[in-house]
Amino acid sequence: MPKSAMALRLSVADQEQIIAWLRAPSTAQQVALRCRLVLAAAQGHQDLEVAAQLKINRHTAALWRKRVAAEGIACVWEMRAGRGRKPHYSAEKIQQVLSATLGKAPEGITHWSCREMARAQQISKSTVNRLWQEYNLKPHRQGTFKLSRDPHFLEKLTDVVGLYLNPPDKSLVLCLDEKSQIQALDRTQPGLPLKRGRAGTWTHDYVRNGTTCLFAALEILEGKVVGQCFSRHRHQEFLKFLKQLDGEFPADLALHLVMDNYGTHKHPQVQRWLQHHPRFVVHYIPTSSSWLNQVERWFGELTRKTIRRGAFTSVPDLEQAIESFMAHWNRQPKPFVWTATVGRIMEKVKRAKSALEKLHPGCTTRKPQKRIQ
Repeated sequence: MPKSAMALRLSVADQEQIIAWLRAPSTAQQVALRCRLVLAAAQGHQDLEVAAQLKINRHTAALWRKRVAAEGIACVWEMRAGRGRKPHYSAEKIQQVLSATLGKAPEGITHWSCREMARAQQISKSTVNRLWQEYNLKPHRQGTFKLSRDPHFLEKLTDVVGLYLNPPDKSLVLCLDEKSQIQALDRTQPGLPLKRGRAGTWTHDYVRNGTTCLFAALEILEGKVVGQCFSRHRHQEFLKFLKQLDGEFPADLALHLVMDNYGTHKHPQVQRWLQHHPRFVVHYIPTSSSWLNQVERWFGELTRKTIRRGAFTSVPDLEQAIESFMAHWNRQPKPFVWTATVGRIMEKVKRAKSALEKLHPGCTTRKPQKRIQ
C-alpha cells in the first residue's frame, strides 16, 4: 500500500497570496499550475489525486509539495532554468545590441534595420527582431511634434481649453480654419475595383486638375460643420465666410471663434468687421499649436474618407465631393469630446522641454530662424 502524503500546511496569508497569483491575468501558466497544485495539496489531496485532477505526473505533485514545505510559497513564482536549450547570447551581448539601437545610426543611413544591426553585431536578424520586440524598440518608426514658443502660451491655452470644457451660456463655440491647396487629382487610367482576395487598384501617377480652398467651422457641442470652398484664401474670402456664419446661426447667440494666428485672420479689414459685429468673440490658439483647434480633427476625417482615395476630373468635381461629405457628416454629426485639462497638457509640455533640453540645451528658448524668401 503506498504511503499517504501529509497535507501541506499553509498560513492564511500564504493561501491568500496563492489565490491572488492564480487570479492575476499576468501570471504565467506554469506558475498558475503550481498554484493549483499547492492549493490541492493544502486541502489534503494525495499526489495521485492531484496528478489526475491537473493531468500531470505524480512525481511533479510530490516534488512541489516537498519544495513548498521546505522553502515556502516564494519558490512557486521562481522560473528556474530547465533542461532545454540555454540562451545563445550573453547579457553583455544583448546590452550591446540595445545600446547600438539607441545610439547613432550607421554612416549613410538614417536608422537601423534588422539586417543592418545583425551585420554590425554579428548575430542573426531574427535575434535582433526578437530583442526589439521584447524591449519595445521600433527604429523604423518616427513621430512628429512641435513645441510652441508663444510667450502667451499658457494664457491662450487656458482660454481655449476653458471654452471646450465649460462653454459659456447663450453662445456657440466654433472652431474655424481653412484647408488650403486641396488638389483635384485624377488618375491617368481607370483602376480595378475591390474584390475577394484583391485590394482595389489605381495607377501610381496622376494628373493635377487645379486646387481649391475650404473654409470650415466646427460647432463643438453638436459636431455640425459649416463650410464653403473658394479658389483663394485671402481676407476677402475670409470675410465672406464670416458673413455666412453670421447668417447661419440665430442672431441672439454669441459666436466664440477658435482660430489660429494666420495673417488673413488678423487683416485690418477683418478686424474692423469684427468690431462692428460684437457677437463674434475671437480666441486665438498659441502659435504652432494646431492640435488645439478641433476642426483640424475634422479635416483629418475629410482627408481620409473623401480626398485621399478620390479621383477628381476638375475642381468643381472636388468641391462637389467635399460638399457631399459635409452633408453626410451633418446628417449624423459626431462631436469630438475634449478631455485634456490645462494641467495635464502643461505636464506633457514640461516633460517634452526637459527631454529636449538634456539633448539640445537652449533649443526650447532659441528664437526660430527666419526663412529665406
